[in-house]
Amino acid sequence: MPRLKVVLSKEASGRNNLKWVQDVKLHLTAKNLRPTIEEEIDNPIGEAKKVTAMIFIRRYIHDALQTEYLAEEDPRALWVALADHLDHQNDIFLPKARHDRQHLCFQDFKSVN
Repeated sequence: MPRLKVVLSKEASGRNNLKWVQDVKLHLTAKNLRPTIEEEIDNPIGEAKKVTAMIFIRRYIHDALQTEYLAEEDPRALWVALADHLDHQNDIFLPKARHDRQHLCFQDFKSVN
């Protein structure tokens, strides 16, 4: 069976968050590990699956985020912490982006097509 080479990395700046989240969800679904990051269900999840999911998630996050979330040992807890980090990034950058868009002036450009 050929190995799946996954090339993705969550940047500390948060620029690729949506793509990273979708890629991780797809990969965990393909490996039958998606329940490890979702709400708890009646069926308990084995430790081996949890560890495999943690290894994958930690391997593909930025080094700064690996250090920040080093104490997390549960994939669900890590997933929620990363989601909170993403929400915080949106709270910081979205208002400025909206302001910049609203105050965009055509005089700042040489030509407009």
